[in-house]
Amino acid sequence: MQYYSDPLSVSSEMKTFLVGGAVRDTLLGYPFHEKDWVVVGATPAEMIEAGYTQVGRDFPVFLHPDSKEEYALARTERKSGPGYHGFVVHADRAVTLEEDLERRDLTINAMAMDASGDIIDPYHGQRDLADRVLRHVSPHFVEDPLRVLRVARFAARYHHLGFTIAPETAALLSQIVAADELPHLSIERVWVEMEKALGTTHPEVFFHTLADCQALAMLLPELSVSQGITSLARAAPHTPRLDCRWASLLADLPEARVKAINEHLKVPNAFSLLSSRVSVARPTLKTALRDAIDCMALIKLLDALRRDEPFEGVCETLIALEQNSDAARATIDLLRNACDQARTVTAADFTDSGLAGPDLGAAIQAARVEKIKAVLP
Repeated sequence: MQYYSDPLSVSSEMKTFLVGGAVRDTLLGYPFHEKDWVVVGATPAEMIEAGYTQVGRDFPVFLHPDSKEEYALARTERKSGPGYHGFVVHADRAVTLEEDLERRDLTINAMAMDASGDIIDPYHGQRDLADRVLRHVSPHFVEDPLRVLRVARFAARYHHLGFTIAPETAALLSQIVAADELPHLSIERVWVEMEKALGTTHPEVFFHTLADCQALAMLLPELSVSQGITSLARAAPHTPRLDCRWASLLADLPEARVKAINEHLKVPNAFSLLSSRVSVARPTLKTALRDAIDCMALIKLLDALRRDEPFEGVCETLIALEQNSDAARATIDLLRNACDQARTVTAADFTDSGLAGPDLGAAIQAARVEKIKAVLP
């Protein structure tokens, strides 16, 4: 497989390197979808003259005119204020590749590949890959609070490969939290990292890592006293849907708290709606299936008569929370069957009845309850 592309020529001094995740995952034999490039020995003016399009505001990043991949000039960063935006960026042709790699978070992300396919590894990322260790590059690691979330996400992503966080790096995560840097992260950025973590093989590791460094108590204090992380660990292997995984994480919380969390984190509507419905359905499901009127009320609450979602998402989440057990699938099959029966009754069935308004609604409701009675045990 070709990992390297030929950049446009800028100057004889220019050298281009593949960096970061693409190099890391190439060495791991792990799939990746994006390539990041660092350019050494060029200026913004030279990049633009060669046909690249500048897109970065905070630092010089350019799009290749053909591949549209990102090429960033080698740069250094100096802490100038709180948060992950609080940096002064310096980029010019004198900045070396090693200086650029030093500002990165983990050693496994601080490797580069040259045009010949040779690996440049000044901070021993290959050693840490072999040892399955997530280790920070330099003491400057503590300057960026986003790294708490990123390291937690990498721990989740590579947990199945045996990766652990180096003790000294774990200590720095706690140091960042204790320095009260996390509140400087935007809510949108926090959610981006959480959503990415939900798509990993072991999303529960992300939240356990945050709990270990006391970040969870700041970002999602409700999870510190719930069984949510355990529920997520049970459910994740049984559903690939990120909204179902999110719903499983919050399933043990009251609906009001679920809504508050979703509003605070500004989660997508599909995630918010599904998690709220699961928090209502889970504690009432078995009771509802014992009585046709209660079952009809639950079906209406889940809006299952009008559309398949979020009803099917609720069903998938509830089955996943019980680890796809036969009993769980039988329970959900019963709920689906009751819903299918209720859907067979429509206003058209009462065209000749002369009923209208509330009376028509009551008649439809009663007929649906009778249909449900026929399928409940």
